[in-house]
Amino acid sequence: MGAGSNAPVIIKRKKVVADGGHHGGAWKVAYADFVTAMMAFFMLMWLLNATTESQRKGLADYFSPTIPVNRISGGGDGMFGGENIFSERIRPQSGAGGTTRNASQERQARGQNGVDISERRKDSNEGKAQLRKVEDMLRAHGGESMVSDHTMRHIVTRVTDKGLIVELFDLPGRQLFEPGTDRPSPLLKDLIGMLVEVFSLVKNDLAIGGHTRAHVRALRKDPSWRLSTDRAEMARQLIEAAGIEAGRIVRITGHADRNPVARDPLAVRNNRVELILLRRNP
Repeated sequence: MGAGSNAPVIIKRKKVVADGGHHGGAWKVAYADFVTAMMAFFMLMWLLNATTESQRKGLADYFSPTIPVNRISGGGDGMFGGENIFSERIRPQSGAGGTTRNASQERQARGQNGVDISERRKDSNEGKAQLRKVEDMLRAHGGESMVSDHTMRHIVTRVTDKGLIVELFDLPGRQLFEPGTDRPSPLLKDLIGMLVEVFSLVKNDLAIGGHTRAHVRALRKDPSWRLSTDRAEMARQLIEAAGIEAGRIVRITGHADRNPVARDPLAVRNNRVELILLRRNP
C-alpha cells in the first residue's frame, strides 16, 4: 500500500449565504405609519380649505363637547336631589341650554338672549340726542338770561354715556366757594339758579360730584375728602332750594383731589362741582 493511501481525509464544509435574504419587517410598519400620517395631513388641509368657518366650528364642537358645570352645587339628596325646580337655574346647570336671564353662548351668538341689540342702540342714540337738546337749551338760556359772559366761562358741558355733565369750576380770582370752606359765593348761586331753570324742563335724575385741588404741603389730616363732599352737599341744597325735587337727586359724591382736570394738581381749575343729568333708562 502506498504512502498516499494513508493520508488523512479532510472534509471542508462551506456555508453559503444567499444575498437579499429576510432582514425583518419593522421598517414596513414605520413606512406604513408615515404614509397614513401624510394621508391624514393632506385630508386635513383639504378640509380646512373646502369648509366654511361655521362648518369648522361645528366639527370642533363635535370633537370637544361642552361639559355642563353646575353654577350652584347643592349636594343634597332631598326631594330634588340637590337641584332646583326653576328653569332659570336648572337649564344652565344641566346643559339643556340657556334661558332669557342666563343665556348660553350659543343663544347669545344667535341673538336669542332676550335683548334686541338694535333696539338698545336706538334707545342709546335717542337718549344722547335728548341730552344734546338740553345742552343746546342750556347754552341758549345762558345767552338770554342775566348771566354775564364772564359767568358763563365757569361752565363746561359734555354728553357722555353717563349723561349730560355740567361742570362748574373756579377761575383765578373768581371762586365758587369761599377759600377752604363750603360756603357758596354769589357766583355759584347765580349759576345754579340758571341751571335749575333748564333742568326743570326735563325729568332726568341728577348726580352731584365735588372735586378739589391738591394742597401745597402734606398735612397731618387731608381735608380734601371732607371738603369735596361738603361742597357737593351744599350744591345739592342750593339745587333743591331753587326748585328741583329732592327725589331727582340720586347721589352726591366727594372725589377729593383724585381726578384733576388741569395738568398742575395745585391749579384752582381743579376746584369744581359736576352736575350730571343722568340718562333715563328705557
